[in-house]
Parts: sequence; structure tokens; C-alpha cells
Amino acid sequence: MPRLPRPARANDPAATGSAATRRRPRHRAALVTATAGLAVLAAGAPVAYATLGGGSSPDPRPATTAVRGKDYIETRLLFGTERPDGGPEVTDRQFLAFIDEEVTPRFPNGLTIQDGRGQWRDSHGVIERERSYELTLLYPASEARLRDPQIERIRDAYEKAYAQDSVARLEERTRADF
Repeated sequence: MPRLPRPARANDPAATGSAATRRRPRHRAALVTATAGLAVLAAGAPVAYATLGGGSSPDPRPATTAVRGKDYIETRLLFGTERPDGGPEVTDRQFLAFIDEEVTPRFPNGLTIQDGRGQWRDSHGVIERERSYELTLLYPASEARLRDPQIERIRDAYEKAYAQDSVARLEERTRADF
């Protein structure tokens, strides 16, 4: 904002060149600068409020972030190895044979197995600690209805074959890119 010269008046410190005169323009310049800064902030405010408005964006990531992959379902099955009837625990060889016979034919595109240690309360209220396996299956979300009965057959087969109370199932929708 340009400053216009002001006319000199009698008893005006600006006309006499006093120390107060030298400070006033600085204060005024600071005030002008602060006012200009507020004007810039005020001009930017409608834009900021517009982006925070009531409508929500379907994807909260910045527009510069590329969305990769496709919709998938990740199913994790947790298999215990101790038998409630006191029989011998399920061995690695038995578990891998089970995977070859029951899981691979239903999910030939791939799977992941991890060894684990688990703890849970059985149907009789006893806390069981056991070696376990975690099986991860990843498949297109569009196949969820087809895959559900296949996964249930896997769970039932393991429960029957190894006298298990249950096989835990966890599912989560995710995105995957291969």
C-alpha cells in the first residue's frame, strides 16, 4: 500500500524531525505490514474453509499420492497344534501335508505360513499354551463369496483331523499390488 505524503502542521513532530517522528513511520509501516498480512490471511481463508467443508473426500491421502493395487481380502487362519484329548501334537510334517491336501487345491495362487506361539482359553475354561501356525490367504475382494465356503471347509477339516476346538479366522479388506 503506497504512503502518501502528509501536509506539515504546526506543532507536528514530523515537521520538526524529532526522535518520535522517526519511530512513528516505523510503527505505521509495521502496522501496514501486519494489516497486509491479515489481508493475505483473510483472502486465503475461504479457500481453507472450502477444503474443510462438510463434504468428505473418499480418499484422505494428498492428490499427489498414487493409489496402487486392487481391493483384496486378507484372511488369516490360526491353527493350534495341541490336542484337547491329550493326543500327540500336530507335527510340521502333518501340518504341511494338510496344507498340500486341503489348502493348496483351493488357493493355488499362493499363501503364507508363519510359525507362532499362542495362548487361549479352551471350551472347559483351561488356558492352553501351544505352538501354532498362522496361514495367510490373499484373494481379490470380488471372490469373497466364492472363497468363504472354501475357507470354512479348511477350518472344519483341520478341526476334525486333529481334534481341535476351533480354528480362528480373521479377515481384513486391503489393497495389494503385485
